[in-house]
Amino acid sequence: MHMSKAEPLIAIVDDDESVRTTLSALMRESGFEALSCPDIASFMALGDPPPVDLALIDLRLRGESGLTLAIHIRERYEIPIVMLTGVGDEIDKIIGLETGADDYLIKPFNPRELVARIRAVLRRYGHGGAKPTSAASGQGIVFGSKRIDIQTRRVLDAEGEEIPLTNAEYRLLEYFARNPNRVIPRPELLQELGSDMQRYVDRTIDVLILRLRRKIEPVASKPVHLQTRRAQGYIFHLSPEGQ
Repeated sequence: MHMSKAEPLIAIVDDDESVRTTLSALMRESGFEALSCPDIASFMALGDPPPVDLALIDLRLRGESGLTLAIHIRERYEIPIVMLTGVGDEIDKIIGLETGADDYLIKPFNPRELVARIRAVLRRYGHGGAKPTSAASGQGIVFGSKRIDIQTRRVLDAEGEEIPLTNAEYRLLEYFARNPNRVIPRPELLQELGSDMQRYVDRTIDVLILRLRRKIEPVASKPVHLQTRRAQGYIFHLSPEGQ
């Protein structure tokens, strides 16, 4: 990633000039630098690799899809991705999750929330200051060899290294960990995820569960913590069953 400048550099990929102008101003007011890209070609023209710290991509680009760019970035670079999507784009959001977007917001969004999400994603990629030490982490929940730090919203492995989760993944995991050994139905999970998920179709939960298992389970296909109860929902065990 581009690390030579003190201010993180955000590429804004949106075909609406007024949106790019507004977001660029918001980024600069928030301590970031901004690059404005009206289409995928202009992002590609930034270089290989692009000298940016994060890509903020609108899924609905004129004549092309922001998903195409997200997939291109994910396959080639370690650049975090935050997607912006319109109300009702359920299928796009699911595909966005599957391409590995680090976070996403539905338009219209609160500018402060967007900035907070960007800061959180940058921190997970090692940009934006030193990570807090575990000694100063505050309250936590231990499951297996891993630990959820509630105060800093981080998940740490046995070596104390952070396991990068998207905002939705973290919120889902924390809810499970706060409600262990109880079958939780899918509607309850959707409700817990809140306003940015309320228009999602059911399959979104399946996608999030799959991604969580890949990150927290020893073997994703044989989960010991986050298990499915067919036709009922999901159940989370802090300790693997039998231990």
